[in-house]
Amino acid sequence: MALEKATLTNTVSGERVGVLFNPEEYTVNREVTWAQAAIPGLSAPLLQFAHGGMQTLEMELLVDSREQHVGVGADSDVRVQTTKVVGLMDIDRTTHAPPIVLFTWGSLTFTCVLARATQRFIMFRPDGVPVRARLQVTFNEFRNVELEAKEIKRETADYSKRHTVGQGETISGIAAAAYGDPAMWRPIAIRNGIDDPRELALGTRLAIPPLPFRDPESGEVFA
Repeated sequence: MALEKATLTNTVSGERVGVLFNPEEYTVNREVTWAQAAIPGLSAPLLQFAHGGMQTLEMELLVDSREQHVGVGADSDVRVQTTKVVGLMDIDRTTHAPPIVLFTWGSLTFTCVLARATQRFIMFRPDGVPVRARLQVTFNEFRNVELEAKEIKRETADYSKRHTVGQGETISGIAAAAYGDPAMWRPIAIRNGIDDPRELALGTRLAIPPLPFRDPESGEVFA
């Protein structure tokens, strides 16, 4: 099987930067944020999802010019090569921001920005010019509204309450209990697809929509 090298592609300029040596390992981090609500009398706070956190990709890259490589002269200044990677944090004059980067290696594809790069030079020529370095890099996942909308088809959250029909209950009586007005039975009927409000089967589970409620067909608003 042919060796496949990891590649960094500047999506603005199209320039591709291939690594000389594939990383020995990489780390993918991801987290989400949950908001805590402290309720007196409870043994622990209630949790509510707040938002997702960005995913990060971390790795160490070895850059070496001690020996001859494709496009790299033997004993040349290794900073020429490290600058190609670190330069991905430079501001592009057309976008006024560092470029979006596509990191690819085998089955891994990561759309990101280079957020951090630490250069550690570990070998030098007699004249002090570095010929080997280790780059510790951190890539932050890049997301925007368009990508989020394409990848995640969110459904509108259903805040309807639920009610189980009891013996002798009517839809107007349920509306009176839910809204304080028996005349507001139509939102319940529309939400549950009830054609004849006089026929409510015992044990039927009804969704009680919050007000204001808009009839999706006629556009009429009940408030």
